[in-house]
Amino acid sequence: MKSPIPDYLNHVLEKTRPIERGAPADYIETLAKADTSKMAVALAMVDGNVYSAGDDKVEFSIQSIAKAFVYAIAIEDAGLDQVLKKIGVEPSGDRFNQLSLERNTNRPMNPMINAGAITAHTLVCSPTATLHERIDRILKVLSKLAGRQLYVDEEVYKAELRDADRNMALGYMLKAAGVISCDPREAVKGYVRQCSINVNVQDLAMMSAVLSNGGVHPVTQEQIIPHTSVRQVLSVMTTCGMYDAAGDWVSNVGFPAKSGVAGAIIGALPGQVGLATFSPKIDERGNSVRGVAMCEQLSRDMGLHMMDVSHVARSTVQTSVSNLVGTEHEKQNPACARKVVVFKLRGAVRFPGAERLTRALAYELGKPDPSEPGSGHHSDACAIVFSFREVFSLNFIARKLIHEDITRLLTERKVLCIIDPTGVLEWDTAKAEGGRHPKIVDNDTEARDYIGGTGCQAVSEDPEW
Repeated sequence: MKSPIPDYLNHVLEKTRPIERGAPADYIETLAKADTSKMAVALAMVDGNVYSAGDDKVEFSIQSIAKAFVYAIAIEDAGLDQVLKKIGVEPSGDRFNQLSLERNTNRPMNPMINAGAITAHTLVCSPTATLHERIDRILKVLSKLAGRQLYVDEEVYKAELRDADRNMALGYMLKAAGVISCDPREAVKGYVRQCSINVNVQDLAMMSAVLSNGGVHPVTQEQIIPHTSVRQVLSVMTTCGMYDAAGDWVSNVGFPAKSGVAGAIIGALPGQVGLATFSPKIDERGNSVRGVAMCEQLSRDMGLHMMDVSHVARSTVQTSVSNLVGTEHEKQNPACARKVVVFKLRGAVRFPGAERLTRALAYELGKPDPSEPGSGHHSDACAIVFSFREVFSLNFIARKLIHEDITRLLTERKVLCIIDPTGVLEWDTAKAEGGRHPKIVDNDTEARDYIGGTGCQAVSEDPEW
């Protein structure tokens, strides 16, 4: 079975593609020439699985998205107390490059505006570190987060540095206010260089998934960012990551995010998923117009708003295999002595739980793939069972995704039986595509009788379905 998630991501792209508002960032020559037809979206689960669609291999400069990760590095290198002495955490309400400091303290308002990000850059390694040492440290950490070696786009760096007058003014303002002690020109050059690191949406989704996973890389399992730093970074991303559009973002989309003027947006929903979008046309606030629309749709469709507490996301998916055999007193049904694959869900299932089921179905029941050892080894199963006996809730996106899984399995003419004693699946027979329905039963015995005939028994590692 093919997973429906890539199809859904392509649907999101096509839904938002007609939006023509905005324009590429024209104050950076290289970005002004960007191909505005390019669009991409990616999701990275906290166990490392990545889904993407569109121009997902197209590279672009990370720009201000680097601010979130450099802030985390600064906290690790200088300590949170020292960072808070230099940089505030309050939304500014101003443009990202505003020439302003916090009244009374002279601190930049937060690390997501340029003044705060330049300050955070100077706290990497040590106050006496060279530009090269700071960039080397930042590049190594960002490469670890992405899972591949990243590099600086020298063309973007030179183009951005040519028009860095306003950032230079911020640097001198910070030096005059006593916020930074190093050469302001070196501080700004380093800041511009970190913004010029190239990434694609798959990189950014994985980097976001590290934040969603408490600082642990989903694939390597390395603790790249300390857990306490993750909490600080996500908190500031929530209130300040989308600049002066932060209020609209939190109410409409509802997860920590950060944008960049190259057209990318990252989002991190703690414990569930990291995501990234890309489209070069930005609005007057510096946020990708199509990217915002994509994130709004993802949040609505997938229930990603962090204030949605209608269901608690605690769920597991367990796969087992049984063989049905007849009894001595019953004539064996021809379907007996055949393999049945059982997918058992537990708990409150939201998108991550449904995604795990969908992935397990594609892996276990699809065609064998040489690049994925063990895949497709249950494609010959005579029947499939979903057990929802220990599921106490499905939120709307989990239910929708599982309904799509069911439809696809039935389209492939699989024998499907669902154990659902409390009716959490809410399968509507009136709306089933082509009149195809799974068999829905209340218990294990009814499921075995349906698949193998009355009196069949299950021989498996897990006799309970």
